Amino acid sequence: MEGGGVTRNAHLLSPVISRVFRYERRHQRPIEPRHFYRRFLGHSVLAFAIVVISLLLGMSGYVYFERLSWTDAFLNSAMLLGGMGPVNAPMTEGGKLFAGAYALYAGLVFLIIAGILAAPMVHRVLHRFHWEESAENK
Repeated sequence: MEGGGVTRNAHLLSPVISRVFRYERRHQRPIEPRHFYRRFLGHSVLAFAIVVISLLLGMSGYVYFERLSWTDAFLNSAMLLGGMGPVNAPMTEGGKLFAGAYALYAGLVFLIIAGILAAPMVHRVLHRFHWEESAENK
């Protein structure tokens, strides 16, 4: 670690991250559609990674606490992440605590994923509106 907790190779990802997640300012022209699609793809990849990590976390918990098979654990985790609820009712005390905590976590992840995927589209609509408004005033 160096420089206040930044890893040595963080600078290698900086151009990629800034290109994908940096938004234009009010006075700047809206980006071209192909750049917008690339931005949306970056947000989609981030959302997918969060979903995969969350599924693995949920599956591991169900396998450990409830002794479910990996496919049953996947089904329970996916149903909770999708907002539907678990398929198998937890039987153990640890499983009940895990299922409750994971259900709260899954609800937050659902909202976070929705925000990550909506952010580029909402920004583009609002930016076009404000950019056209500021261009008319000049």
